[in-house]
Amino acid sequence: MNFAIRALRKNEQRVAVLFIMTIYPNKVSASTSPFAFIKDYSGIPREQEILFSTHTVFRVGKIKPTFNYNRLCEVHLTLTDDNDPQLAALTHRMRQELCGSTGWHRLGHLMLKVGEYNQAEELYNELLKKASTDSEKAHIYHQLGCVKDEEGEYKDAALFYEKSLEISRKTLPEDDPSLAAIYTNIGGVYHNVGDYSKALEFYEKARQIKEKALTPNDPSCATSYNNIGSAYYHMLEYIKAVEFYENALEIEEKTLPQNHPLLATSYCNMGSVYKDMGDYLKALEFYEKALKISEKALPPNHPDLATFYGNMGQVYHNISDYPKALEFFKKAHQIKEKALSSNHPSWAAFYNNIGSVYEDMGHYPEALKFYEKALETSEKSLPSNHPELANSYGNIDLATSYGNIGLVYNSMGDYSKALEFYEKGLEITKQASPPNYRGLAASYGNIGLLYRHIGDYSKALEFYDKALKIKEKDLPLDDSDLATSYKDIGSVYHDMGDYIAALEALQNAFQIQQQTLDENDFALSPTYCCFGKIYRGLKDYSRALHYFEKCYTIVQQVLSEKDPALAIIYNNIGDIYRLMGDYETALSFHQKALNIQENVECNPLDCATTYTSYGETYREMKDYSTALIYLQKGLHIREKKLPKHHPDLAVIYHNLAKLYLATQQYNIAMENIQQAMDIAQEKLPLNHQHLLDYRETFEKI
Repeated sequence: MNFAIRALRKNEQRVAVLFIMTIYPNKVSASTSPFAFIKDYSGIPREQEILFSTHTVFRVGKIKPTFNYNRLCEVHLTLTDDNDPQLAALTHRMRQELCGSTGWHRLGHLMLKVGEYNQAEELYNELLKKASTDSEKAHIYHQLGCVKDEEGEYKDAALFYEKSLEISRKTLPEDDPSLAAIYTNIGGVYHNVGDYSKALEFYEKARQIKEKALTPNDPSCATSYNNIGSAYYHMLEYIKAVEFYENALEIEEKTLPQNHPLLATSYCNMGSVYKDMGDYLKALEFYEKALKISEKALPPNHPDLATFYGNMGQVYHNISDYPKALEFFKKAHQIKEKALSSNHPSWAAFYNNIGSVYEDMGHYPEALKFYEKALETSEKSLPSNHPELANSYGNIDLATSYGNIGLVYNSMGDYSKALEFYEKGLEITKQASPPNYRGLAASYGNIGLLYRHIGDYSKALEFYDKALKIKEKDLPLDDSDLATSYKDIGSVYHDMGDYIAALEALQNAFQIQQQTLDENDFALSPTYCCFGKIYRGLKDYSRALHYFEKCYTIVQQVLSEKDPALAIIYNNIGDIYRLMGDYETALSFHQKALNIQENVECNPLDCATTYTSYGETYREMKDYSTALIYLQKGLHIREKKLPKHHPDLAVIYHNLAKLYLATQQYNIAMENIQQAMDIAQEKLPLNHQHLLDYRETFEKI
């Protein structure tokens, strides 16, 4: 320890590592010598040196800074059992996989596997200078392509793969197994830039070669099935994706050690499909399997670990566990910072994911910061000479970044700024090649959401209809995105007071979801909530309560008891009890909502809705002083967050008008009802129930 500290004091740039090794003698085989005391042979006997054999393997227990010196780290190691079956199986498999004609070639392959891309590239460039045969050159070009592929340099990767293919096809028959690897990796480049149909074409070439040349249970066949499944997954054909992923997993579970990294990849693939199908618990199950293997089998800073942590973060985001989502995203961020260049294309999607969590937490400045980072990364990855091959990948991420920044400005109430970014994203998406129909529909959906937030429902409907028409042409009839469009349209009709049209649109969405989801699936909870709101508008309170309670039953099994999404459901249930005249039960549910919203981070507008509901309940109970306190709290938030003529402001002005009417303060009542009328006449259809209610109150005053 003292020796290390003295060395550190001589050079402020150094960081020292102290290895603390635990060795259990009963785990050391008599036939091996993992270490030896060399005190009697050392030039400095007082140092009592120990010499370790080069093949000695230790498990890393923990890594931590020393208590009193921040540039000195302790690494705790434990000598592995010579007969450790997991280590033996994994080592044997890794030796089989590290192909190469010489030790240098195998070393290059190992560098690739452990994520040391710079070292691998340096080694392969040296080997290329000394290569004497075409087959050796073809192999090295292929490996250099793999390096560039991992680094996100897709143009260079494609050039190296094509050189390898050109040389190989001169000397090999068309069905030679070594061509399959090249076809696979060329497919991978197209995959990475978003041209999935082209990727599928090359993956199929590789599969046909492998199925002729290899046994049905060869792990290389599993790799092809995984690749094809991934292409179908990105083409939104989830059923086909699951079919190929399951084929891959069936082979791998038979032939690979249970802690092999390829198994982790397959579990991760299955998790991703279930995540996008809305089955978050199933997704989490597969992601946890993948992570458990990867944390044991991969170095702590391997890029694949960052991917798995990111996937876990996305699922926790989807089930509204925002702190857990951020925890996993931060773990991924720590690895990516070390493993990837600052302008690697994957950063854009990663920053967008983190921004989305902060946005849903209502932390708009923080969300904006990450979305702007995503935008900056996307713009860097699209220089003027950017290869045609990479246009699709970059453009999609750039459009996504503009869209996400627009969403934040939308949530902050800066609608003109939001529209500016939405239109930028829309313009890029229109120009994408190949056509990005899903992205185009998303852009129209974002603009529709903006107009809905502004209260311009006819304009919102126009853009939601555009999104729906694209999806109806481009997506399978059971696609969840199609259901989302129907729900969006139903929400606008609900806001317009056309509850019959809203119900029809929502039933279309529900029919689509029923084809792929179980009745109690978490992904159906928002749909049940929408049904509840529509039946509330239709004054069918018992049916509304049924759907809100159904939503609660599903959600409370997944979310924490302090989740903001639960507060919204509690408030909806409370509102139904108010409308049914059961005020005590209504207040108990409103209080449950406030207990969450006043103690965790949540969207302020959701809190305003709860205050308004609380105020209305007290008003109907004739406790006008308490009602006024809550209504003013709700009004304060909405006036701060919404544009001046938003329909939600009219609701509170109307509530206040009724309160002042009941307390015979007619002048203030008239002032509030006039404000409600002005907004409603500008923003709502003439036959909207709210406008009719406002006129009735106006006449009473």
